[in-house]
Amino acid sequence: MAVRVHQELRGRRGPQGLDGPVEPAGAGKSSGPGESVAFSTAARALGLKPLELELAVQLGEVRALTTGTGRRVAREELARVTAAEGFPEALRARLRVVGTAEGAELLGISQGRLTRLARGGFFAPVRFYVNRYRAVVWLYLAADLIEFAARQPELLTGRTPPGLTATLAAGEDARGAKWRARRIDQLLARTRDPWERAGALAAVLGSIELASAVDDPHERAYVRELRPALIPVRPTAAAAREVVDTVLTADDPREIMRYRVALASAVRDARRSRPAPRPDAAVVPPHSGRTRPPGRPRSLWRKLVGRC
Repeated sequence: MAVRVHQELRGRRGPQGLDGPVEPAGAGKSSGPGESVAFSTAARALGLKPLELELAVQLGEVRALTTGTGRRVAREELARVTAAEGFPEALRARLRVVGTAEGAELLGISQGRLTRLARGGFFAPVRFYVNRYRAVVWLYLAADLIEFAARQPELLTGRTPPGLTATLAAGEDARGAKWRARRIDQLLARTRDPWERAGALAAVLGSIELASAVDDPHERAYVRELRPALIPVRPTAAAAREVVDTVLTADDPREIMRYRVALASAVRDARRSRPAPRPDAAVVPPHSGRTRPPGRPRSLWRKLVGRC
């Protein structure tokens, strides 16, 4: 049910593993330290910068492993990627990211037209950053733009379609929602665990919306604990973090409702798989006669799992 409801969240995607099945990042047997390399080592082996490798993992181009020492890449995965036809030029082409100016030049259109098309939701950003003026700068896969131009060449010339003109006049901007949908799709593709999938859907909802979708406090705490990070690193400056939070969190009522419905459905599916941890399910040690010393209160989830 959750998968069917979530289809509403998916818009047009580029060709980089987001429409077809993507093997989960940790699929297959786990590799020991000798059978895998650190993330930074893998980036050097593939001739990529760390952020490029991060993008490659998000797009399903490279499969990463999550271990107790952090993310790693199996040596056999490095061998698979480097043995692919056209490596490394073909991989770099699929990972090429462009801004508005470079993207417009690539398509032979004005920057204004490319921005209008992006705001209208004709293609999804793949990354963003906050500049020194606290403005969100959107970045796109060059492959996505090329695919869009081949699919709808009539939108590259002539007058802006009336429907798009009306949408833009109403102040609508689909870039944030399209980026969020893309990231959630990527995260859902990396796990088959029902509770982790619920956590991925909850990643874009605020506390109030999360409580509306998951009314059981123990399930809500578990889902909150499993929410993945949508970006690898958050900015340290408070002003930039505030802007980033507006991108990470769904804001349009229609988008919020879709995620709430999808999350509620995912939790029902997860509940049938296994119950969320509850205090009464924990092993309670014999009473020692000692009381817990005063100190900082534990969070709800730490209380549930019994950690200090």
